Amino acid sequence: MADENSNENNGNNYPEELSDENLEYIYIGIIMNNPKALSTYYFLADEFYFSDEEMADIYKSILFQEAEKYAPAIAKENFNIPRERPNTYARKQEIKKVVGQKNYNIEYIYTELRKLFILKKHYVVAATKKIRDKIIEITKYELYGEMSVEEVQSAIDQIGVTAGLSQSVLNEDATNALLSRDNNLTTGASLPFPILTKVFKGLRKGETMAYAMPSNAGKSRFTVKIICRLAFVEKKKVLVISNEMSEEKMRLCLITTVINDPEIQKLHKQKISKNEGELLELKFRPDDPKKAPVDEDGFLIQAEGESDESFFDRLYEDSTEFQKVVSVTDWLSDQVKNTISFIHVTEHSNEDLRKIILNYYYKEKIEYVFYDTLKTDIDNIGNGDEVKKTATVLSNIAQKFKIFIGSSLQLLESNTLPVNLTINDMSASRTVKEVLDTLCLLKQISNQSLNKYEYSDTDTFDVCHDIEKPKDVDVRHYACVVDKNRAGAKPTVLFRLNLAYNTWEELGYLRLKQLEEEEQ
Repeated sequence: MADENSNENNGNNYPEELSDENLEYIYIGIIMNNPKALSTYYFLADEFYFSDEEMADIYKSILFQEAEKYAPAIAKENFNIPRERPNTYARKQEIKKVVGQKNYNIEYIYTELRKLFILKKHYVVAATKKIRDKIIEITKYELYGEMSVEEVQSAIDQIGVTAGLSQSVLNEDATNALLSRDNNLTTGASLPFPILTKVFKGLRKGETMAYAMPSNAGKSRFTVKIICRLAFVEKKKVLVISNEMSEEKMRLCLITTVINDPEIQKLHKQKISKNEGELLELKFRPDDPKKAPVDEDGFLIQAEGESDESFFDRLYEDSTEFQKVVSVTDWLSDQVKNTISFIHVTEHSNEDLRKIILNYYYKEKIEYVFYDTLKTDIDNIGNGDEVKKTATVLSNIAQKFKIFIGSSLQLLESNTLPVNLTINDMSASRTVKEVLDTLCLLKQISNQSLNKYEYSDTDTFDVCHDIEKPKDVDVRHYACVVDKNRAGAKPTVLFRLNLAYNTWEELGYLRLKQLEEEEQ
């Protein structure tokens, strides 16, 4: 490592990605020309990982000779006196002359070298090849050159944080996932909702948004609706961090959304309607029910003893509906540049959350992050005020790295009318609103109350429409109250949705009918 007795890791035994002998040469040349620089730009013994053994010996020679009076005592601790080679003096003079002919930035050279040394330090003690490969991968991050020494260390720490967590690319291998029986201030990117896109000026990088709903109202599905628009229409890279939905459930929801979303149907070119339950159970109707065995609902059935492979082949042969779905999932798998990365977390701290986001930011240059659901960290379960601290961590990351971060939140079950929701209906800390740039509160309007509301295409309500009571029991209507919006207007918007298909339609601006309002 640092001295001659432990320097066996030197001598080009590091992978090529972690070695830069030219950088080491330049650094030695700089301190040869300016020995005083070692008062600041030195390496401690436990972070001393030169690839070039000769440069390592020359560094120690300078440390104890040319720069001996400038180097602080801590810089010399645990180093042995270096061995002198016959040509050491001549070599020093050569390096001094060559490097002295150019004007190098010592802080930049030193920082880049320290980053490599830190990576080498962890590489040589890594327990598995998988961890070593992850360490090497850090040098390939799209924004590695912009990382500080501390951020490289955080990226290494994050490898340990996520080593036991479920990580994936949600749209990867979508067809097999569907068929598997073992499923465990500028305008930002557009939302799939025109009014909200207009009032928020899109999803703007550097800002944080939260949307709150009661339990089991569709927070995760709302998240998937938005990220599908971002990834496949806006062509953005997205990261989803979930402590609620598992990878399997989130992927199934993604497939369901992509199949049924009218806007995305224009991209994959398959006009089809299929609910999540039917997709999960592989329920498909044959083109000719008389030529294939079907159940009482008209779905093809798997014969007793028939293998899955045989059943899949028969589905493909007999059902155009199934062919269309497979065409969609194949299309989804091909969207390699429009990735939706997913990580499932359980017990984690705010610091873990920060490291996860920054790791994906540097590795994938991801600029849109969704956290489902915003809760207190593991050390503060049950303390609602701690939610604000987590939101503050996310806000700081968003602002510093110009990332959009959206989060779902929990609403209380209350008697508050959907159009009258306020921050007081939040189940978490009410002070979280202070940190957010945008906050939406969503709640279902009961079918029995629909006749009390009206909606309009404009916020002036010049022409109003009654809300048609749905015939389909799965269709719901939600009021979306924009409770905070740094970009300006705070309207209340009406959604019509069907969670079975994960379809969300923004109908217009919502209000209580004037007569009803006067009676409240």
